[in-house]
Amino acid sequence: MKQNFTTVLEKNIEIKKEHVRFFTETIEVARISPLSFFEAGDSHYNNERFYWQNADNTLTLVGIGHASVLTSEATDNRFKEISTKWEKLSAALIKEDKDMEPVLFGGFSFDPESVKDSEWNEFPSAHFVVPSFQLVIKNGKTTISINLVTESENAVFQFDQLRDERDRLIHIAQVNDFNPSVKPTVLSIDERAKENYIQAVTDVTNQIKNGEAEKVVIARAIKLNFENEVSAVSALHHISNEQQESYHFGLQKDGQLFFGATPERLIEVTKGRAFSACVAGSIGRGKTAVEDRELGEELLGDNKNRVEHHYVVDMISRVFNEFCTDISMPKMPKLMKIRDIQHLFTPIEGKLEKGVDIFSLVEALHPTPALGGVPYETSKMIIREKENMDRGYYAAPIGWTDTLGNGEFAVAIRSALLDGDKAYLYAGGGIVADSEAKNEYDETWVKFRPVLRALGGKLNG
Repeated sequence: MKQNFTTVLEKNIEIKKEHVRFFTETIEVARISPLSFFEAGDSHYNNERFYWQNADNTLTLVGIGHASVLTSEATDNRFKEISTKWEKLSAALIKEDKDMEPVLFGGFSFDPESVKDSEWNEFPSAHFVVPSFQLVIKNGKTTISINLVTESENAVFQFDQLRDERDRLIHIAQVNDFNPSVKPTVLSIDERAKENYIQAVTDVTNQIKNGEAEKVVIARAIKLNFENEVSAVSALHHISNEQQESYHFGLQKDGQLFFGATPERLIEVTKGRAFSACVAGSIGRGKTAVEDRELGEELLGDNKNRVEHHYVVDMISRVFNEFCTDISMPKMPKLMKIRDIQHLFTPIEGKLEKGVDIFSLVEALHPTPALGGVPYETSKMIIREKENMDRGYYAAPIGWTDTLGNGEFAVAIRSALLDGDKAYLYAGGGIVADSEAKNEYDETWVKFRPVLRALGGKLNG
């Protein structure tokens, strides 16, 4: 295998030096824990790792190191900018048929024009990475790929070094103990601008009653202070262990980890077909099966939640009608039940029109009314005025795509930004004409709960 691939490399050395070349090589390995592989990169790549697992646990991705970083500071064309850069890089790919497709992983900020001096200062409008070492667990098969993006004439030597490093990482992941069973110790929880949030909900409710908008999502944040620094792998271990029905994600940058467990898929593209999910409207879980069923029935029949859900269904179906054919969507919502909350849920799928890529859909779908509002331009201005915080990557698209155009993005809710011995947690809710500030405030605590519990915090003390 090494000899054959080295020959492939050598054949392409004659390309002019200024031309970028993108090489990849894949080996199959015995199944190893993805979090053990993530942790294996801690000492050398502490700020250059990502983690992803889809909701049905059929795909897990771990990236270590940066073969290439694609970013954008743009406000208007950031989706197209990342798409164009990835298309150009993908065109330079040199691989054998048996090798896995390289993956690009990352996310966008919620609103690049609302940036304030905040904990999100190190995160640009868009941040995506191609990992040097890419673990993929798909349908029970585990592979590890090396990705090299280079203009150097010494590509063969560089790749040999990467092979040695890949073997070192695999060895650490397979033989070292990994058991982050103890949760962090929380010293205190700070509610950030609680009074501002309560007033914002009241003001926005009145604006909606006055006809200025139909729905506006208002979010808030809390800050956890820990006794010691919290490791990235510990946070990912606990959130993925406790929220098994959700998408799990983690993206490191400059000493921080943005992570979470979201129930909401924004878009998936597989072999030319697109899949999305309309998720809006929520209620808590019952203490018993009977109570849980009663709450679910209450949610299905609740006018406020059904209206919220309709906004999302209407918007996503319009996007699919623009970009897809052969569209399928049920007429009535179902219940999506996860550990701490249940949502109204309507799936939708269709066949992509020619020339449409996943970033086109991400741009068209972000933000859905479940995270922004209706109409969006009006709600966006209200959010900037009333929310008084930088959402950063919270409630924004995070996910991956590959060089064939397949990929999946989720909406980064139920999330937090971990920064050493502190973490910032985010939650929000849709405000409509009959919203009540106290009920909305209480609902944010339900949405804080998954990440709060994973980080060792408790509600009501």
